[in-house]
Amino acid sequence: MKPRSHNWKIACLPFCVVGLVVSLVAWASSSPVAISPKAPALPEDNSIISTVEQVDQVFENQWSEQGITPTETTDDYLLLRRLSLALHGTIPSLEELREFEAMQGADRIQRWTLKLLEDRRFADYFSERFTRAYVGVEQGQFIIFRRDRFKAWLSEQIQANTPYDELVRTLISGEGLWTGDPETNFITSAVADGNLDRNKLTGSTVRAFLGQRIDCAQCHDHPFDHWKQSDFEGLTAFYGQVEIQVLGVRQNEELKYEVEDRETLEKRTVSPQVPFLNECLPEKGTLREKLAAWVTHRQNRRFERAAANRFWGLIFGVPYFNPVDDLPAPTDLTESDPDVLDILGQDFRENGYDIKRMVQTIVASKPFRLSSTSQTDDSEQIERATDAWALFPLVRLRPEQIIGSMLQASSLKTIDQNSNLFMRGRRFFSEIDFVREYGDLGSDELNDFPGTIPQALLRMNGEFARDNGSASMLNSVGRVSQLDISDEKRVETCFLVCLTRLPTSLERDHFLKQYQTASNPKQREKITEDLFWALYNSPEFSWNH
Repeated sequence: MKPRSHNWKIACLPFCVVGLVVSLVAWASSSPVAISPKAPALPEDNSIISTVEQVDQVFENQWSEQGITPTETTDDYLLLRRLSLALHGTIPSLEELREFEAMQGADRIQRWTLKLLEDRRFADYFSERFTRAYVGVEQGQFIIFRRDRFKAWLSEQIQANTPYDELVRTLISGEGLWTGDPETNFITSAVADGNLDRNKLTGSTVRAFLGQRIDCAQCHDHPFDHWKQSDFEGLTAFYGQVEIQVLGVRQNEELKYEVEDRETLEKRTVSPQVPFLNECLPEKGTLREKLAAWVTHRQNRRFERAAANRFWGLIFGVPYFNPVDDLPAPTDLTESDPDVLDILGQDFRENGYDIKRMVQTIVASKPFRLSSTSQTDDSEQIERATDAWALFPLVRLRPEQIIGSMLQASSLKTIDQNSNLFMRGRRFFSEIDFVREYGDLGSDELNDFPGTIPQALLRMNGEFARDNGSASMLNSVGRVSQLDISDEKRVETCFLVCLTRLPTSLERDHFLKQYQTASNPKQREKITEDLFWALYNSPEFSWNH
């Protein structure tokens, strides 16, 4: 039997007529050329600049000490592509490019960033990233775990710009039914075979919110770090009174957390205790409320540094410290200068753990705006520059980014929450199918991963590629073929739609020669199809650079 999502066209059939009519009206009335700017103005108190300057100074000092010259600043088109991929998980549409081109002022990149952050696509995309980090990608036991509800709840919190510390406290201490109180799915995600795995909860909590891997301390002292088995047991004891009832996640103060001795097989009761900053543990509240307060305490620098490292990784595709959840212990700032995570973390803390501000700060930093093209072919020098963030890292796009970009490139207009129902349904089911066939990276999506031949073949010959590579009045291939513009502008439009850049003179000349052989509209359409297919399958399309 074929997967349910594979038959999405049949499932969406009742909506096709409505979607088709709406699409035709939009197609007939829209123009991909003239767009008026709508980006918001920057706030008067733009204190982010001071933090960005501190971050940049750390890198400037590092480059100077190591004798490294950073690459040149990239152009605005590539910067827009990076921003859209990082914040929305897709390339910008031609409509958005025209809107940006119409904007005036030296601060238009900053204003465009604000526009992307206010767009619902940011909340939806980042909620999936957070969901993977917090509960993984498995659907779990449907009766008591609803990943879809959890992700939707996270999206609402991000859209409302709920302070990050408040969000995390809610996850750790939440009570209620997993459907009506979706935050409790953080707890129920650890249920397997009807039993709550408290050890898994502890490992997830420390990895996701403190950036530490302490899972091996569940059975023995960590061989390479200071974590002890007693530390793991003490933290797990804070989850010792949580239980899953018919009415949802509840706290039962009569429960005691017990562990079984591996040698004697005897059980012993473990009291809740934290491995450091004991003075930050409140006296009042349930055990999970106390743990939540300790994890997010303003003096717990691991919390803010872990958040900064994860945000850096989501934006660059590579965390500042890799792996993202195995950070070194914070240094004593009275004895050493703050590093990038210290600076970002302090700003995060002092500004109410503002998620969107953190993103604004990172994308305004110099490393984010550097070119990914090195002036040397020396592999050692390139590696040194990459390690020092002196050039933008080349990172393979995640499956969601690839399918999102392919779908967006199939339309000249922006595909978002305002798109018609047919288009939104098409995107939803296409992403499910593509990610399943391409290979889901799971919760460790920030780790480096190699491309495969089947993945390349899927992009070239998959059903989605075939459908969108064939010209029609509703997709960009057909639209560009029919536009009353010169062939030179046609080639430029194809490159902007697919790669968010203008063609080089060599590329322009090559494809112009192809169009010069066309003697009728049908031949011109076929050349446009071939051009889109070539751009879809170019290495440049599937990499962030």
